[in-house]
Amino acid sequence: MYVIKTEKKADYWEVEALFDLCFAPGREALSSYRLRENSKPISELCMVARDKEQILAGAVRYWPVKIQEHEALLLGPIAVHPTRQGEGLGSLLIKDSLVSAKELDYSRVILIGDFPYYGRLGFKKLTNIRMPEPTNPDRILGIELVIGAWSIPSGLVKSYK
Repeated sequence: MYVIKTEKKADYWEVEALFDLCFAPGREALSSYRLRENSKPISELCMVARDKEQILAGAVRYWPVKIQEHEALLLGPIAVHPTRQGEGLGSLLIKDSLVSAKELDYSRVILIGDFPYYGRLGFKKLTNIRMPEPTNPDRILGIELVIGAWSIPSGLVKSYK
């Protein structure tokens, strides 16, 4: 059983350590981090999952991005502690955070990830969207929180705010 809450300032270094554990300290060299460099995460959508002993089990963050004049959310990183993987916690964090994003009137979410995993959650391949190089185009995925939200935007994803 996990409790999912909004990430607080006091959680920051613990969450960063979890991301380093799951992705290695070199994770900041990934192309998706170019979009995060000059912006701040959307605090209302950054979530942590803790067990009954208050041990951090997982975390997710979201960032503002734009495709031309169209706003979107960049999901990631998302991580689940290796000892907690396979329990559905990653899916739970994503589902809960997408509900919150929709409640906050966001219409579209993008990420770089594996389609077999994220496709189960409703993400689809975005063929008209480009991410900073080097990014495998087959890993650019998105989900509509509002029907038709991905029908108009096309082009390069850029940082925003």
